[in-house]
Amino acid sequence: MKNIFSFSRNFWTSISMEFFERGSYYGVMSVLSVYLVLCPSEGGLGFSWENVGVLESTITPLLYFLPILSGAIGDRFGYKRVLYFACLIMSLGYLFAGLSTTYVTVFSSLVFMAVGAGFFKPMIAGSVARLTDESNSSLGFGIYYWSINLGAFLFPLILVPWLKSISYNYIFYMAASGTGMILLMNFLFFNEPTRDRIVKPIGQVFSEMFSVLRDFRFIVMIVIYSGFWIMYFQVYDSVLWYLKERVDMTGFNHLVNGFLGLFMNNPAWKYDAEHVTVMNAGAIILLQLLVSSLVRNAKALPTMIIGIAMGSIGMGMLAISPSGWLFIASMFIFTLGEMIAHPKFIAYVGLIAPNDKKALYQGYSFLYGVIGSGVGGVLGAWLYVLYVDKMNQPALLWLTFSLIGVFTIIGLLLYNRFLAPRGNSEVAK
Repeated sequence: MKNIFSFSRNFWTSISMEFFERGSYYGVMSVLSVYLVLCPSEGGLGFSWENVGVLESTITPLLYFLPILSGAIGDRFGYKRVLYFACLIMSLGYLFAGLSTTYVTVFSSLVFMAVGAGFFKPMIAGSVARLTDESNSSLGFGIYYWSINLGAFLFPLILVPWLKSISYNYIFYMAASGTGMILLMNFLFFNEPTRDRIVKPIGQVFSEMFSVLRDFRFIVMIVIYSGFWIMYFQVYDSVLWYLKERVDMTGFNHLVNGFLGLFMNNPAWKYDAEHVTVMNAGAIILLQLLVSSLVRNAKALPTMIIGIAMGSIGMGMLAISPSGWLFIASMFIFTLGEMIAHPKFIAYVGLIAPNDKKALYQGYSFLYGVIGSGVGGVLGAWLYVLYVDKMNQPALLWLTFSLIGVFTIIGLLLYNRFLAPRGNSEVAK
């Protein structure tokens, strides 16, 4: 095992580019749903919850689906060329979103952003893979995932509160600047990694896609697991609306300001929508390695079920009361469930995939995000309007999503009993 000094300058350039892209993305996403529904007098655009749900159910699935094609395009035409395209499209998308005030123009701008991000992601992951070897790949990808969460932690924590105090539009301008900086880094510092001798034709990519989609067992597994991600994507939509409208964070704000008062005069810190993303990323930065080590030798499916159960409990806790303390506890428990479930899902895909197609199946396992975000955005908005806005019963909203988690667990148990390939049973007898 080598240390961090074993990596090339090109590797650290790739990591820096990932940090700025994810920071820009999560900086925007940490407040996007709130900004879009907030009334104009408060600095928002005043769109309906339903329209925002449709928007979210379009742009996020694009982010999860496009890497299938863009990875193959990068292999064929070169990562550096595709990065120019991706960064330019992202930067323009963020810029125009910040300048836009109508639903059509905001929607179009964010689709631009999503296309750029969908092309960007596999270029950096592929670069990290090409710039590491067996002796340092584990550490290299560990640094890569840390850079993702570090960007998701620092940008919403430091930049977003300051920028939105001026205007929400400045958050989009920040993201446009961040992705524009990546464009400059690509020009000045990034070198095309050595490519494999064999590059897949685009036609072969589509052929492989259809071969995977014809695997009934695999698709059923993805559909079941996407239930957890229907819950997950509420963290960027309905959870934020609920926080802004119903949750009383006064007690937590007093605690934080009391601590800050030891170092400054009259602090006025306030827990807001962007801090949900900060908490999620911060918990992963601090605890993911510990959690992964604790469940390292545990069987994949039972561990996934435990994680999804914790996520369901965390979501269900929101139904108890609008207490700020309860809100923070529920989000922490949900994030802990995510840290337990998702790495084991990746491992489980490796178990159920055919021996000669494990890498291929891993590449297509991201379809959970396409389904989860596609359904979650529209469903979350529709249920929020029904249960919170019309019926004034927010508890029903969170109990509904918690039940989706329960049904996901039941689905996994039934899958393992009736559909899992023989010899790969993961449920403890």
